[in-house]
Amino acid sequence: MKAVVTGGAGFIGSHLVDALLSSGYEVTVVDNLSSGSLDNLRRGLTLPSFKFVKADLKCESEEWIKAVKGSDVVFHFAANPEVRVSYVEPRSHFEENLLTTFNVLEACRKGGGALLVFASSSTVYGEAKAVPTPEYYYPLEPISIYGACKLACEELVTTYSRLYGIRALILRYANIVGPRCRRGVIADFISKLSKDPSSLEILGDGSQRKSYLYIDDAINATLKCFTYFKEGDKLYEIFNVGNEDWITVKEIADVVVKEMGLTGVNYRFKPATPEGRGWPGDVKYMLLDISKLKSIGWEPKFNSREAVKEATRVLLKAKPWK
Repeated sequence: MKAVVTGGAGFIGSHLVDALLSSGYEVTVVDNLSSGSLDNLRRGLTLPSFKFVKADLKCESEEWIKAVKGSDVVFHFAANPEVRVSYVEPRSHFEENLLTTFNVLEACRKGGGALLVFASSSTVYGEAKAVPTPEYYYPLEPISIYGACKLACEELVTTYSRLYGIRALILRYANIVGPRCRRGVIADFISKLSKDPSSLEILGDGSQRKSYLYIDDAINATLKCFTYFKEGDKLYEIFNVGNEDWITVKEIADVVVKEMGLTGVNYRFKPATPEGRGWPGDVKYMLLDISKLKSIGWEPKFNSREAVKEATRVLLKAKPWK
């Protein structure tokens, strides 16, 4: 099969590319390298079954559209992943998340035949009153521009499915961590402690509690959902992709400090809102209901704490912080 992975040079996308190549797919990556890196694609660059197209999905260039039209499946993982940035630069998220998704859908519509897998986010739920939160939870009320754009993308995807018959799988990811992850709380803590091992600034009051999933588990879940959906007959379907438990930001700080072999670190909490959020739009509590995903035969190997610990260890071994 021929697969296109948009955003394939990024964190999750590049791990997905590796897995698809190992499964015998011909893979074309479309990425503008604004946040991704060719270094993440080292394995693919040596293979004849791999092709890289440097392109910006905000623009309808012939090369990437041709790749989409000739594919069997499009994994649309290109996005601006910075939830915090969406508060101060909302236009960037409209253009890099919503507009790019529209362009990809148009390419799929005009090409015909390609199945779409869309990387959505737990942020579409906002401050859900039901925790763990199932896929059928309503109303969806995101509290960030990032979450709003992801929800708008989902509506575009499902509408294109109903109107044009594009089969689409939507995956709502929790916090994914592991090698090649250059953003998020773990990378932030390692970077800060590498500069000052005696003190750590923590955004928020430290009580934020969320679910974390290791990248290997996330990719296995992605492929499990894809195989299940591909072999079924539904026009579109939604799965939560997360863990069964959660962990606080302060507990993550404790894990990072311990793995770095530090003691006596002074935590300086910096809440951005009266509720103790890390920034405006930060969902304080997030735990997805993954019973639907488990019902098709998938389970995580690492719980949230183990995922954070393993991610910390591999990022420290990479030593990009000094």
